[in-house]
Amino acid sequence: MEKFLITGLGNPGNLYQKTRHNLGFLVLDKIVKKYYLSFSKKKLGFISEFNYNKKKQLFFLKPYTYVNNSGIAVKYWMIKEKILLKNILIISDDIYLNFGNFRLKGKGGSGGHNGLKSIEKEINTSHYARLRFGIKNNKEKKEKIDYVLSNWKIKEIDYLFSRLDIGIQIIFSFITNGLEQTMNLFNKNNF
Repeated sequence: MEKFLITGLGNPGNLYQKTRHNLGFLVLDKIVKKYYLSFSKKKLGFISEFNYNKKKQLFFLKPYTYVNNSGIAVKYWMIKEKILLKNILIISDDIYLNFGNFRLKGKGGSGGHNGLKSIEKEINTSHYARLRFGIKNNKEKKEKIDYVLSNWKIKEIDYLFSRLDIGIQIIFSFITNGLEQTMNLFNKNNF
């Protein structure tokens, strides 16, 4: 059975639960709820396992190492479950991408995101799939760190949750169809 590691970046604990930086956790929470799964606290993260279409074993990971050390958990679970690099997908917020837009890439820089920097450092490559969700808001004048660690506004929530469904479609397309086909399908439409 082919294995996949789908990692959502975020910070553990109630203090961070509703912050923009916890977008990755939010996406995985929605998937786990949709499929009636649950997370278990394991080494370096909260894990939910799911056999998909009887052919693929999915590991949903929410590292509890905090965003800045996410790579430690990703590397551990890659090695432990013998998951190939091509079957890893990282979900993160992106302060430079317009709110609600997604961008799927197979490699690239961190864009200043400390979680992506940590992953690159730990797995020793920037050639891994990442699904970035835009949180940019031109009206906000806060410092970057204050903005990403601030809570979602009530008027953003409905739109946010409607967009998460597209994110879930992208994730399962990646699992089913692979990176290139999923990028061709979703990126050209600026989802």
